[in-house]
Amino acid sequence: MSTVSQVTIRASKPAKFIADHRSVLRAVLSVGAAGIIVKLVAACKEMGVASVYGRSDAMDAFLVAALVPSLLVNLISESMNQALVPTLIRVREREGHERAQQLVSSAMLGVCLLLGAASAAAALLAHGFVPLIASHFPPDKLQLAIHLFYGLLPIVLITGIATNCTAVLNTLDRFALPALAPVIISISVLCGALLFGGRLGIWAIVYSTLAGSLLHVIIVGVMMEARGYRLHLRWHGMTEATRQVTGQYGPMLLSGVVASGGLRVDQSMAAMLPSGSVSTFAYANRFVAVVLSLSAGAVSTAIVPHFSRMIAHCDWRGCRQTLRTWTRLSALISVPIAALLIACAHPLIRAAFEHGRFGALDTSVVAPVLAMYAIQIPFFAISRVYYRFLVAMRRTDLILYCGILNLGLDIVLNLVLMRWMGVGGIALATSLWTVSTLFYCWFWSRRILARASAAEVAA
Repeated sequence: MSTVSQVTIRASKPAKFIADHRSVLRAVLSVGAAGIIVKLVAACKEMGVASVYGRSDAMDAFLVAALVPSLLVNLISESMNQALVPTLIRVREREGHERAQQLVSSAMLGVCLLLGAASAAAALLAHGFVPLIASHFPPDKLQLAIHLFYGLLPIVLITGIATNCTAVLNTLDRFALPALAPVIISISVLCGALLFGGRLGIWAIVYSTLAGSLLHVIIVGVMMEARGYRLHLRWHGMTEATRQVTGQYGPMLLSGVVASGGLRVDQSMAAMLPSGSVSTFAYANRFVAVVLSLSAGAVSTAIVPHFSRMIAHCDWRGCRQTLRTWTRLSALISVPIAALLIACAHPLIRAAFEHGRFGALDTSVVAPVLAMYAIQIPFFAISRVYYRFLVAMRRTDLILYCGILNLGLDIVLNLVLMRWMGVGGIALATSLWTVSTLFYCWFWSRRILARASAAEVAA
């Protein structure tokens, strides 16, 4: 190869690297902007629903009824997405579109069967677990919650299909419209509550939630069809790719169960503290949850397809550069946000909540807890880049071990810190195990990359 050709190749690599990261940045901005719009519309929905139903028994029953369906979708369907995306991209890159279509069809059939089985089991056990969730409800209110739960169960399958379609679209670098599509659910609920709440009562929200969810799955299904993937539920046998997705799915599902268990542990331990601690926990976490979903969530969604393509082509140098670039960008964005939340915790809580029965004393209690929670933001944001690399490498076993480690740390740190700091100690414990997550994911990402590079050199 001539010297001129070598210089041209060396010059083209930085240009390609910059172009690749520009596409990831565009995806991050698209997902983030769509997320802001979805959350703004959701806030309008909450205000509209509150104006119709207030803090009524019917609203309490609906919120309890909606807990398990949303949990099933998050555990079963989201876990499948994380297991499917890396393998789907590898199959498409190496074996072609038709093989990828077969994998999508098999995976969607599998997740629909799992969602259907989980829904059937939940329906059979509803009279057992709903009274546990709503242990203080009087009999009439409890019966309403159970009936509403049965009414909401179809959204488990509908929303599960929609999230799978969204994941497939993300592998094709389609981010903005799929991320924006859930806004139709909030619009449907808002219209249902305002137009039919007076006649149908709380069932107006149930019907409008179902209608919005159906529209959502139709929208993303049409998008997927337009991009060349058919929404077919068909089994194509236990191929090597299907076997890999199945093998990755188990650890991801268990990891999701462990993660949801951590939140339940925090809530349960907050309930052991003086009255109002659970509410303090919830109020303080709202701001941090929004920041994490809009920042770290956007990066996580956008970066997995990019990692998966590089891994499919054994581009380990590109993986290192991507990790370095996006961990630095995540730190650059998240550290100032965390510092701002910590510094402005009191005025922020005062402006958002201090009205009616929420007074100055409540602000003085919630604000320090918000500050403790905000410490986690940069550590969480940076760790998600390494976490998504491990997902793309299909090392879901490491993700599961990390979740188990975090749950153990959470319990121990809660027991120690809550004795000194009350509910603020629970918030600080969350921030501290997030630090451990960052170092865990960083260590294993570096080790896996070193092994992959060494194996490539040896070959």
